[in-house]
Amino acid sequence: MNGTPSFVSDVMTRTVVAVRRGATFKDIAKAMDRWNVSALPVVDDENKVIGVVSEADLLRKEEFRESDPGPSVPPTELAALTKADARTAEQLMTTPAVTAGEHDTLARAARSMAHRGVKRLPVVDGGGVLKGIVSRSDLLKGFLRDDESIAEEVRHEVVARLFPEAEDAIRVEVHEGVVRITGRVRDTTVVPLVTWLTRAVEGVVGVDCELLGPPRRPVLDPDPLDDTALIRPPGVVEPR
Repeated sequence: MNGTPSFVSDVMTRTVVAVRRGATFKDIAKAMDRWNVSALPVVDDENKVIGVVSEADLLRKEEFRESDPGPSVPPTELAALTKADARTAEQLMTTPAVTAGEHDTLARAARSMAHRGVKRLPVVDGGGVLKGIVSRSDLLKGFLRDDESIAEEVRHEVVARLFPEAEDAIRVEVHEGVVRITGRVRDTTVVPLVTWLTRAVEGVVGVDCELLGPPRRPVLDPDPLDDTALIRPPGVVEPR
């Protein structure tokens, strides 16, 4: 798919603002304000991602500013209270960091964001070195793909591979990202696979798979004047 975003590396932002583990609370707050971001990756001396510090982590200090924890702190508030007293990125950060790989698909990155409830992910290479950052809006770029390029991929990557002998008998139409597939095929057991593979194509919003099996041959009634079509009990001979 030339020019079509398929992997995280296709849509990520490569210029990333990050902080070292020793960055102070105020250094982090200033960086967030200057670059208008709500979270920053924390990296070690080899630029490997070791955590992420967010606005929520910083706000713990404000949240507990006027609170008296008392002699006993509920376990549910212990981590938050610890961050309220934190002074460096290493103390503030959430670790291990949730990251995406350069070659992860957009769908996989989207699932990670949804599962962890985050808005962006640091992108790392195979060694964990920071290479970029990907946001929710970046992942939506796949849906900007035009209908014709989607249809072309479905024809070549789905229809032609599953039905090489009936490729010309199957029609693929795309409107606003919704793919409609019509025609007749010999084996209807693969129709669910057609839907699944088509849905996996980048930019597809929905799939209407209307493939049918081969047409049924009509059952002809025997000619009432043709006595050869009559069924006779065995051993019975018609009188002449």
